[in-house]
Amino acid sequence: MAGFTKPRHIHYLRAPFSNGPGKVPMKPIQMVDLIGQYQKIKPEVDAAMQQVLSTAAFINGPEVKELEKELSAYLGVKHTVACANGTDALQIAMMALGLKPGDEVITASFTFVATVEVVALLGITPVFADVLPGTFNLDPADIERKITPKTKAIVPVHLFGQVADMDAIMAIAEKHGLFVIEDNAQAIGAVYTSKDGTRRKAGSIGHVASTSFFPSKNLGCYGDGGAIFTNDDVLAGKLRKICNHGSDVRYYHEVVGVNSRLDSLQAAILRIKLKHLDQYAKERNRAATHYDNAFASLEHIAVPERSSNSTHVFHQYTLKVTGGHRDGLKKHLEDKGIPAMIYYPVPCHLQTAYKASRCPEGSLPNTEQLTHEVLSLPMSTEMDNEQLSYITEAISSFINA
Repeated sequence: MAGFTKPRHIHYLRAPFSNGPGKVPMKPIQMVDLIGQYQKIKPEVDAAMQQVLSTAAFINGPEVKELEKELSAYLGVKHTVACANGTDALQIAMMALGLKPGDEVITASFTFVATVEVVALLGITPVFADVLPGTFNLDPADIERKITPKTKAIVPVHLFGQVADMDAIMAIAEKHGLFVIEDNAQAIGAVYTSKDGTRRKAGSIGHVASTSFFPSKNLGCYGDGGAIFTNDDVLAGKLRKICNHGSDVRYYHEVVGVNSRLDSLQAAILRIKLKHLDQYAKERNRAATHYDNAFASLEHIAVPERSSNSTHVFHQYTLKVTGGHRDGLKKHLEDKGIPAMIYYPVPCHLQTAYKASRCPEGSLPNTEQLTHEVLSLPMSTEMDNEQLSYITEAISSFINA
């Protein structure tokens, strides 16, 4: 599950910035302004939560069922299965597909560890492919190079908010008889346009997809949550069964399952926020355009590349800072009260838990280069022009010093 961002992602400054005598202080800058977002939808959210509390239908209540229907309609898929978190969503998808120890799954190393973690937990072998240096998404040519007789699935990670090259990935999967599991933790709402002109939402293209509703996600709840999407009726039944201890009928267990359910309070919150999701994407794109314009001519700063066949929902706005200036810029921003994050400082194939002789250091050159260059700036639906200007001016002053 790509980019699973823990609470350290959310920075709160002790006091507002001063704009000078007699001026209104600027709002503190945060990586994600969840409080500001909540205040705008507070009456809706509070009423929805109160409704759940008044019925006490806390697990698999009506709100969960309605959320699943609404997500299916939004994404254009036949089935949505809500679960406890995005990591579970990936694991349950792999279990339902029948992946077993000894099988191989090709995925990115430039991702949050959960994508690889669930593969390893199931005794499956993660095989790492390199990413494209511009979009940060899987390189289809390297995927094909990594396929062996043991390969059973590909897990493309729609990193930072735009969709991987799914035309190429699905063609590779069809050619070799592989499953495709979309890791859609960061790109919900993004639209992919195929070569034939077909437009589909991220998470509706592969055989199955997962997402996370962690609070800092574009569609986030107020705790943990996740969901799995598919158009396959049989697979959907397996997913539901596995989520519920491997059972369709209470106390009768046909397969080994897990306990992974989305609680009704979180579903109620997500139903409200789903109504605003497209507007949230517009606000994120507004902030991204401000950044783009400010950095267009700055040396050593490369703005995020936009894929020609995917819209971008900017879960992260991630620069490439070249010339060895990344860490200095991060410190400069922090000194000015501006949070900035490095996603990800160590790729999965170099993590102690996942080192393998098949993928030694130097084998994924684009991935390894990115870990020394990427820097994510504050990106939130609540950012105003004053905050954006303060950030961009701070970066310009550092680069031009």
